[in-house]
Amino acid sequence: MEAAPASQSFFLLCILLFSAAHLSFGSVTYDRKALIINGERRILFSGSIHYPRSTPDMWEGLIQKAKDGGLDAIDTYVFWDLHEPSPGIYNFEGRYDLVGFVKLVQKAGLYLNLRIGPYVCAEWNFGGFPVWLKYVPGISFRTDNGPFKMAMQRFTQKIVQMMKDERLFQSQGGPIILSQIENEYGSESRDFGAAGHAYITWAAKMAVDLNTGVPWLMCKQEDAPDPVINTCNGFYCDYFSPNKPYKPTIWTEAWTGWFEDFGGPIHHRPVEDLAFSIARFIQKGGSFVNYYMFHGGTNFGRTAGGPFITTSYDYDAPIDEYGLPRQPKYDHLKELHKAIKLCEPALVASDPTVTNLGNYEQAHAFSSKSGQCAAFISNFHLDTSATVKFNNMRFELPPWSISILPDCRNVVFNTAKVAARKSEAQMLPTSVRTLSWETFSEDPITNVDSKKITVVGLLEQLNVTRDASDYLWYTTSINISPTESFLHGGGKPILTVDSAGHGLHVFINGQSSGSAYGTRGNWKVAFSSSVNLHAGMNTIALLSVSVGLPNVGHSFESWSTGILGPVTIHGLDHGIWDLSRQKWSYNIGLKGEAMNLASPMQISSIDWIHESFVANKQQPLTWFKTYFNAPLGNQPLALDLSSMGKGQVWINGQSIGRYWSVYATGTCSGCSYAGTYRQHKCLHGCGEPTQRWYHVPRSWLKSTQNLLVVFEEIGGDASGISLVQRSLTYV
Repeated sequence: MEAAPASQSFFLLCILLFSAAHLSFGSVTYDRKALIINGERRILFSGSIHYPRSTPDMWEGLIQKAKDGGLDAIDTYVFWDLHEPSPGIYNFEGRYDLVGFVKLVQKAGLYLNLRIGPYVCAEWNFGGFPVWLKYVPGISFRTDNGPFKMAMQRFTQKIVQMMKDERLFQSQGGPIILSQIENEYGSESRDFGAAGHAYITWAAKMAVDLNTGVPWLMCKQEDAPDPVINTCNGFYCDYFSPNKPYKPTIWTEAWTGWFEDFGGPIHHRPVEDLAFSIARFIQKGGSFVNYYMFHGGTNFGRTAGGPFITTSYDYDAPIDEYGLPRQPKYDHLKELHKAIKLCEPALVASDPTVTNLGNYEQAHAFSSKSGQCAAFISNFHLDTSATVKFNNMRFELPPWSISILPDCRNVVFNTAKVAARKSEAQMLPTSVRTLSWETFSEDPITNVDSKKITVVGLLEQLNVTRDASDYLWYTTSINISPTESFLHGGGKPILTVDSAGHGLHVFINGQSSGSAYGTRGNWKVAFSSSVNLHAGMNTIALLSVSVGLPNVGHSFESWSTGILGPVTIHGLDHGIWDLSRQKWSYNIGLKGEAMNLASPMQISSIDWIHESFVANKQQPLTWFKTYFNAPLGNQPLALDLSSMGKGQVWINGQSIGRYWSVYATGTCSGCSYAGTYRQHKCLHGCGEPTQRWYHVPRSWLKSTQNLLVVFEEIGGDASGISLVQRSLTYV
């Protein structure tokens, strides 16, 4: 008889546990006003932090800074090329630990928007597509194409199932409240016509059928099929309305700044204008804002796309590349978020009543049935302050600004009045001293090895390298008659090379004859220079250089890279000699890459030479290596590579990325926050290297004997390389 009460207690306990578990599950729906999370309309602020653009030891701190800055959610793309480098071979380790990143977001008590894509753009190599995808038979990217849709669906299902297995969707009690399929497809859809519309219809249905329990988004997609929500990306989105009246107004990318390309100036978006754009969006009925980027980070390795995108992806974001708050942007936005959150009950309960207060001035007032009131008072004039009357009170408004009144009476925030102090970043020397440098030089004459390909004619670079390296050697030989006039006092012959991009180094008989590069605006390379040829056989070696694969554009997978010709010699007795159709040998990459010189585990068969910088500091195609001890402390670190030319750099086998000390050109002048912002406004850094400092994650360092390897393409002074630490001062 004693057993019955115990059984009943156990039964009741099971019911309670089941109920608690059931109640911990969340629901995410929407109506025309906002996302509805667990039955409650929400005004939400989110920020983009891309997990592979930082290191796992940085993730928790970045997420916490985002939360401290007033964010409710984190947003990230999913990078297909990193996770499936070969068909069916997956990598979710280290910087690619997507599940680990999402769980840290959950630990911080934030939501997450998972933008699966799997096309991401993002100034990322090949737009996030793995290069092997280009070579699937019969494929055409991002259209109504069977092979592409099959591959896209398989990867999307893979990611969704991983999230489900870890119970990471809000419907399972996890942090993911939104997912995105495709990305900025609107212009592509128009280019593809009916096939584009069929594809986007398929993509939406495929995503919804995965039954994640959370809404799906499509950004910049006016015809996003129900129930998918179409959203806005841009510097301003107050003009935007969703394609159906029952969908909420969502801003998936509020651009906090802009990206840099090698040879271009540095972008800056004033926080007064950024805050103004957010307030404009909210007062027009917007309910979800994601900052792109909140932390930009670093394009480690060869992940930068473009081409010509810098290794730094700082983006003038509220948290800088190194993980430090950028002031006053960070604190000013934090105060903006606080002010808008005070207005949330009224904002989600009603549509605004709009009152014109002048030629450039308006009031947007919101009120709830329970009596809550909030107002946004705006002045759109570019250079004149305004005094306006609202609710029988007078308010002063600076130019191009909005004041926020959570009770319709008292101003708690104005977008143009910045109270936060400004931070200035300094790169300070450390006590680190490198040990002696050693060098190894690539030999253009012997670059062709047993893996060479020899064919008649010129080949497209990516078709040969499959992006295994930035470098492809094109080598041929020509026989010069001893009777040629130039050998007897005439002018030297001229070699011309036309390349589809992105860079070119020319070697004649092992000696450098010059280099040429394209630009972000014009990738093509045109080389023309006199060359030293001798009687008999001459070797012409052309090193074609990629600076990242394209990440945006119609059918960009079909675009060409490398030397497609013509390649000609002018000034010979018999006229122009077209070398384009003769035999060429091709060798992928550098000898140093094949020997894995950057790896600390490498057992080299070569003899490194102790370097004398006086004699050889400008030698092209040179590998440098040295060792150094890590500095004490926890300040962020960077390499100053301003003494070098162009190349790549590794620390302990980890690729920091591409470097290039090319000087920025453009129009750098004063910066006013007022007026419509575009990426050509508020530029600085003209006449200086676009990027001088390269982020070195502290987690990549040991206390002693850190291996630093640099490959220099055009010649540089490695003795000028230094390790510096980033510090902030406030003014």
